[in-house]
Amino acid sequence: MKTEHEANAARRKSRSKTIQGYTQFSTRYDSDTSAIWCWMQPEPRPCLNATLIDELVLLQKQLTNTYKNQHPDTIWPFRHLILASKLPNIYNLGGDLGLFKYLIENKEEEKLRDYAYKCINLLHRNIDNLDLPITMVSLVQGQALGGGFETALSCDVIVAERRSQMGFPEILFNLFPGMGAYNLLTRRIGSSLAERIILSGRTYSATELYDMGVIDVLAEDGEGVQAVESYLKSHNQSHNTIRSIKKIRQIVHPVTRQNLFDIVDIWVEAAMDLSTKDLAKMERLLHLQKNQKNSQIIKDQQTEKVPRRGDWRKLTDISFPLKTHLGENVLQNRRKNDCRRQTTTS
Repeated sequence: MKTEHEANAARRKSRSKTIQGYTQFSTRYDSDTSAIWCWMQPEPRPCLNATLIDELVLLQKQLTNTYKNQHPDTIWPFRHLILASKLPNIYNLGGDLGLFKYLIENKEEEKLRDYAYKCINLLHRNIDNLDLPITMVSLVQGQALGGGFETALSCDVIVAERRSQMGFPEILFNLFPGMGAYNLLTRRIGSSLAERIILSGRTYSATELYDMGVIDVLAEDGEGVQAVESYLKSHNQSHNTIRSIKKIRQIVHPVTRQNLFDIVDIWVEAAMDLSTKDLAKMERLLHLQKNQKNSQIIKDQQTEKVPRRGDWRKLTDISFPLKTHLGENVLQNRRKNDCRRQTTTS
């Protein structure tokens, strides 16, 4: 029999286990909750770059093979996989806009399709729980935009801190989120509300999304990890029931790989038709994506208070400078000061 000291030492050692060899994220195993944590930290930008996608796919395959070839001396018995971010105030800012712009400008349609298909394969494996009896959880502690939001939606459970913001800015450069947003939002909140979110182009607060039913657990700022752990501990006793409910959900609201491929083909076609003006708008968002310090691309639509056209005299409760929906810094209210509106591009 192990002494209490030996048992605690073994538990600490178990909790510190990691999977080595990855550059875009780190991992940690928590024996108390039977969970593997994946802490994303993509470089050089906080987006779904090709290396991050490839490494996440490799992790999925490694975990699947490990689970199916289970041996008590070599594997960790896990029931949950949590996708989180190490980046302060950022979960993931979405697709690689730099790559998108380059491929579109150079008419590299098949390479763009290859990137999109890799994203679909990654997210569908999440939706399918890696074909294992596990629960996928996303912990959002900041901004999750575009493909980053879709990554969170591909998990069974979304836990988000109050400060978090999520949305789909693609409509700002005349595109739509093509990696599963419509399917995944619809199965949570219905098609009408899903379309409203996608077509708005705005970001939503975690509180708003929790009230809509998009987010499952709303945590106080700084308490996201504890909220996930509490959720897992409380649901471990109902693991079999939860797995059954997820199977029923897939029967009632199926999200198939082929369906996602069909949608992303439409996305690729639409992307290749973007105009020079559309690509210029994409470039502005890319500039912001590159700068993590200014990564609040469309800030919880305080930009909704900024008229795209209209009377600036209505801005009675706004302090300048402020940022527009396209990332411009407005230095002063030209109506109030009777001068030209001055803008600078971030």
